[in-house]
Amino acid sequence: MQPARMHLKILLPFKVFAEKTGVLHVVAETRAGSFGLLPQRLDCAAALVPGILVFETEAEGEVCMAVDEGSLVKTGAEVLVSVRNAITGTDLSKLRETVEKEFLNLDEQEKNVRSVMAKLESGFMRRFAAFHHE
Repeated sequence: MQPARMHLKILLPFKVFAEKTGVLHVVAETRAGSFGLLPQRLDCAAALVPGILVFETEAEGEVCMAVDEGSLVKTGAEVLVSVRNAITGTDLSKLRETVEKEFLNLDEQEKNVRSVMAKLESGFMRRFAAFHHE
């Protein structure tokens, strides 16, 4: 009897990054730490943080991917991972470096942009309110 397998699909905002069949297990990172998925695990959903996603297939063995923040949903044998960015590589230390340099740096840039936008919006609202009271 053949053990159960999962179907893994990794989605980016603009394309399907990877689609794998015959997946034996998946390991993903959340704010609470890493967790693993096996084919018989109950359905679940998780918010992913920038980190390393690991999965194993009989054909490819263990595969590591650097992924940006996103979400993971497991329903039955289907595992759907939706992230903003992903990079496949063989050297785990280089993938970890990529996560630290690119994905976490983008988060800092986005925070700065959001802060500037909030200041612009609040300034606009103050001027609009002053104009309305005149």
